[in-house]
Amino acid sequence: MLSIYQILMLILQIAQYLIFAHFIMSWLLAFNVLNPRQQFVQQVWGGLSRLLEPLYGPVRRLLPPMGGLDLAPLVVLIAIYALQIILTNNVSAFV
Repeated sequence: MLSIYQILMLILQIAQYLIFAHFIMSWLLAFNVLNPRQQFVQQVWGGLSRLLEPLYGPVRRLLPPMGGLDLAPLVVLIAIYALQIILTNNVSAFV
């Protein structure tokens, strides 16, 4: 059962890294550091967006419009951190 705990923590860490990569890439695209017309950039951006939209979509529907400011990644990161804390505090249930 400890392996289930470790697998869940690994999945949550991977989700964190993907959210950070998506966030950083959005800023690089917004400030024209990355060229959005390059095929590689389009593929990476599209892949990250498709991977993370199932996480962001429900949160975006719950949040009020913020005038162009997307707080969905922040809310999802807080939820991931909360899940990690809950799992870590209850690791004895997995043993």
